[in-house]
Amino acid sequence: MDLKAPHSMGTTIIGVTYNGGVVLGADSRTSTGMYIANRASDKITQLTDNVYVCRSGSAADSQIVSDYVRYFLHQHTIQLGQPATVKVAANLVRLLSYNNKNMLETGLIVGGWDKYEGGKIYGIPLGGTIIEQPFAIGGSGSSYLYGFFDQVWKEGMTKDEAEQLVVKAVSLAMARDGASGGVVRTVIINSEGVTRNFYPGDKLPLWHEELEPHNSLLDILNASGPEPMNI
Repeated sequence: MDLKAPHSMGTTIIGVTYNGGVVLGADSRTSTGMYIANRASDKITQLTDNVYVCRSGSAADSQIVSDYVRYFLHQHTIQLGQPATVKVAANLVRLLSYNNKNMLETGLIVGGWDKYEGGKIYGIPLGGTIIEQPFAIGGSGSSYLYGFFDQVWKEGMTKDEAEQLVVKAVSLAMARDGASGGVVRTVIINSEGVTRNFYPGDKLPLWHEELEPHNSLLDILNASGPEPMNI
């Protein structure tokens, strides 16, 4: 095995707006090549009380960008005496990503709610571009989701519809993308505050050719199957 070979880094992150706020979602698998370093990591990081960021790519790069932005936003809030808007937070992420684009390997989705513009989603992919979108998907699992979102996305969804869409999309990417897996975490942000939800693997919808969940190999061995052939 070549220890100096570049490591593949996989993730599925999603941000969706709905009628009243935003829903962010992510899987929980942190991988180093073929090795799963953490199967229950949290890829949705708080920046302020009302703004969160979904992280993909290099865990180290995305964490340091989040830490810097959180610090700058704290200073910004103290100076202005009011919380930073989602646009300000997203542009700070964009500024750091663009100015260090030759050294960073991270794509981010910033989502949140503020009293001026309501729920907003901004995608900041590799290179530091910023794109405001009604929904954004990122990470290696996003390749499997573009057609899915083209079919099921609609304007004016309710909170429950938006969260169900995010959970279903992340579980689909986890089924198809070997670098995504673990559990699904969601964050709902609206005028009432922030709600975090957790969906373990055995509570997610199963897709084509997926095995039913079992607690152990003994469950599989003891399951009724075809009778052995008599010779």
